[in-house]
Amino acid sequence: MTLHTFLIRRLLIIHCALAVAAASGAPAPKPPDERAIREVAAGKRKEARASWWGFDPADSTAALQAAINSGAKRLIVENMGAPWVVDKMQLASDQEIVFAKGVIVQAKRGAFKGAGDSLFSASLKKNITLTGYGATLKMWKQDYDDKTQYKHAEWRHVLNFHSCSRVRVTGLTLADSGGDGIYLGVAQRGVPCSDFVIKDVACVNNYRQGISVISARNLLIENCVLKDTWGTAPMAGIDFEPNHPSEELVNCVMRNCVSENNRGDAYVLYLRPLHAESKPISIRIENCRSRGCRSSARFITGNDTDTAGVKGTMDFINCKFTGSEHAGIAVSEKPLAGARVSFVNCEIIHAATNQPAMTPILLSSGANGVDTIGGIRFVNCTVRDNQNRLPMSYHDMSGGVGLRDITGTLIVKRGDKRTTHRLTPKLIAEWMPFRSFKQIGRFDAKGLRCEPVLRDVKLDAKQRSHAKQRGLSEWLLWAEAGQQASFTVLIRPVGKGEPRPVPVSLVAPSGKLTKLRNAQGGEETAYEFQAAETGAHKIVCEPQGWTATVNSASHRVCVYSESSSIHFLGTTGQYFFWVPAGTKEFAIKVSGENAAECVKAALFDAGGNKVEEKDNISQAHQFVATLKNTAAGEIWSLRLDKPTTGVLEDFHVQLQGIPPLLSHTKESLLKPAK
Repeated sequence: MTLHTFLIRRLLIIHCALAVAAASGAPAPKPPDERAIREVAAGKRKEARASWWGFDPADSTAALQAAINSGAKRLIVENMGAPWVVDKMQLASDQEIVFAKGVIVQAKRGAFKGAGDSLFSASLKKNITLTGYGATLKMWKQDYDDKTQYKHAEWRHVLNFHSCSRVRVTGLTLADSGGDGIYLGVAQRGVPCSDFVIKDVACVNNYRQGISVISARNLLIENCVLKDTWGTAPMAGIDFEPNHPSEELVNCVMRNCVSENNRGDAYVLYLRPLHAESKPISIRIENCRSRGCRSSARFITGNDTDTAGVKGTMDFINCKFTGSEHAGIAVSEKPLAGARVSFVNCEIIHAATNQPAMTPILLSSGANGVDTIGGIRFVNCTVRDNQNRLPMSYHDMSGGVGLRDITGTLIVKRGDKRTTHRLTPKLIAEWMPFRSFKQIGRFDAKGLRCEPVLRDVKLDAKQRSHAKQRGLSEWLLWAEAGQQASFTVLIRPVGKGEPRPVPVSLVAPSGKLTKLRNAQGGEETAYEFQAAETGAHKIVCEPQGWTATVNSASHRVCVYSESSSIHFLGTTGQYFFWVPAGTKEFAIKVSGENAAECVKAALFDAGGNKVEEKDNISQAHQFVATLKNTAAGEIWSLRLDKPTTGVLEDFHVQLQGIPPLLSHTKESLLKPAK
């Protein structure tokens, strides 16, 4: 083909496209400006316009990516009269991109099939500025939530940064993602996102969060609006949520921001993955507002081990929290020695108006809490409440974990009445009395070797376990060397979400670990293995927020937890456990998840006699048993039922002083080997 013929054909194609565009009212495609492109490449132009690389209202992916890759120090994305429709884009270092007023960059419909496909991404990049007053970057949230079109995922973000530095995002509206408006994550262990400014930005109608901060140093978020988040948990306005102890939240400031109408909480700090040895946090949220979210400020650390509970400071200054569905302020699992949490000149207005049993401020301990809760200040904070209730309460899921160093002043306004409360130890004890639990040592299950309790009794394959463990799920299957063993894993989704594969591992009695194929979410997956050793083989499932149930028609299987605490979801039935010979006292601690999520439980002795029953357990309840005849081991049981009030969802069972094993039948029960 001659050059002349080629040019004629190209002109015909452009002419046809122009005719179609004119007929449809859409702007015509714009061909590249080769001269301008060459001048940019030669360094003659420091400022460039994206349209020089072309524009096509149907798909401008190649053009816009080429413009970003051009090396232009300043790139202007013009308003072309129609959206810039693009597939996933990669940002470049040392570049400012200015989105002109009225510009819409729209995710290409039908693209972004990868779980982590984001509109704009950057990994280990530096010196990036994105400016867009009056401009919008948006995706197709409703499509990603449609399981007939997309595999479920929660990481299709609008702006996705990993271990980037010196980044500034201003003026943009970030909307309709399949994940977060902005995600600040980690590409390289130990390298946080650093020196970030996010200013005058609106994150609207995103699927998971407005903003997620995984690891950041020197972060300023100012004059931002985070609203209408819904789709998949946590659905927060902003969530500070590290994934690993090496990550950090240092010198992070939010100022003059609004978080409103989010299905989840307004301002969340979920810091359980950080430990006492992690870098101390320093977070300040000042002059911020929330309206109409689940809770306004939620702070969660860890309190289940001696090393849990990150150090540092967390300050809320001059904040106003209005119309929370639940408690306005919720502080959970905050050990006394952990980060100092302060609320200064904050106002909680009409929180939990439809839940009179809940208080505007809620402190709580976790099911496995070990340390005193405390180190929390309320300085001149005001609670406006139309309910006749205390301004603050304590939900003790641990049992026996007390409060200390809760200080400051609360001003309660109810109608025309104003009452000032100075938070003294005496008042805290009056409002939230300490519940003393029997201190019974935990059974040391590390390296536990087991054997069947009723070795000679045949199993009934029709009796299946319905126990649903949530989160990290452990089970023991006992087999003899040389036997062909089989079992199934049933993964059930919790809440809204498409089933996903779940990692499953098998640990032999000697400790040898074998990774098995993933269990399929929403269905039962079958496994087989030949036992090389005699003993209890540990099955480990990692369904995260979902649940796992393990059954075997051929071998004995028990629920197991090395930590002695088992997290159940919606589980009922009779569950048997072993009380070893020589045991004089043991206990079972049962706790609900909150005031609404309760459970009914009853303890039965070896003869089937009911020792104690407790209904509507929300805070921890301890069943204590004292044995007289300890010459031989015994099989006792715990019955779990729906509560009379509340709902049966999340609850916890902790076995104290006895092996952490529960079985749905006596025949399948295991005990420590002699």
